[in-house]
Amino acid sequence: MPSLFDPLTLRGVTLRNRLGISPMCQYSSEDGHATDWHVVHLGSRAQGGAGVVHVEASAVEARGRITPGDMGIWKDSHIEPLARVAKFVGRHGAVPAIQIAHAGRKGSTAAPWDGGASLDDQHGGYEIVAPSPIAFGGNITRVPRPLSADEIPGVVAAFGKAAERARAAGFEWIEFHAAHGYLAHEFMSPLSNQRNDEYGGSFENRIRFCVESTRAIRRAWPERYPMSIRLSCTDWLPGGWDLEQTIELAKRLKTEGVDIIDCSSAGLRADQQVPRGPGFQIPFAEAVRKAVNIPTAAVGGITAGSHADEIIRNGRADLVLIARQSLRDPYFPRNAAVALGVPNAAKLPIEYHHYVGAG
Repeated sequence: MPSLFDPLTLRGVTLRNRLGISPMCQYSSEDGHATDWHVVHLGSRAQGGAGVVHVEASAVEARGRITPGDMGIWKDSHIEPLARVAKFVGRHGAVPAIQIAHAGRKGSTAAPWDGGASLDDQHGGYEIVAPSPIAFGGNITRVPRPLSADEIPGVVAAFGKAAERARAAGFEWIEFHAAHGYLAHEFMSPLSNQRNDEYGGSFENRIRFCVESTRAIRRAWPERYPMSIRLSCTDWLPGGWDLEQTIELAKRLKTEGVDIIDCSSAGLRADQQVPRGPGFQIPFAEAVRKAVNIPTAAVGGITAGSHADEIIRNGRADLVLIARQSLRDPYFPRNAAVALGVPNAAKLPIEYHHYVGAG
């Protein structure tokens, strides 16, 4: 079995190690445009030794933003500032990646530090759409407008156009966000999708939007570059989306050209009961990997290099993605390499190494 600091090759792209940075919303964009904040935030994690660095969830439509400060990729003016990020990340040895998304019924909210509640139109809010007119719950009370069957192809096409813009910006990895209660996940779960047309009801109908969007992205995305998809493997709610359905969906996504499944969970409804703890989602990555014979990424509560290494060495996943731990320590990959006795696997940038060496 490989170890954490062995390379990982997917299609024509090779990661220098199997430790990457998850997409993390910063809610600090300007009309969807990346700023200097994003260059510094993401660039420092590339300098810290990660194998792949993901730009946060980037909305494929303006109404697909979670907050007015979300990253966007719905218009061509977003390309140039994103290209600055991709170029800097790649220059420092990490594969530049981007996650594209649509918030669905969880859109039009305030930033988390402003309470995260629904915004009305008089306070910067905007129309939100979903499979069915059911609010998320909690302080996200805005009721979405259900998409008509005639409108859905337009949203699918927006994902394809976003992939074209990501390619133009210089990214080498794209992830489709189909988790955490956002639009694709809303279609998948029977708890949020109460339609009776071709996009609701049966399992095949509920996954239709996800499969069609995957197909649109893969068509627009270069063959030589990998595509991942983030799935919530369970809703943690009775009668909701679960691991069995995730595995069946993953089998179909594999045939559509998805290269790796990013295995997360939850986010569909405010009353979910999630048993959080160190590595609590790793069994999902392990189960999908085994059942589907597809590479997986493990996420959630992974805070030690030894833990990440164990996941890879024992074949539980092919890639470990960290988020909050990288906010605490942007140089976590480099420090993990030192702790695991392979300091040369994640060297400091030459500008720093000149002064402090490998210590």
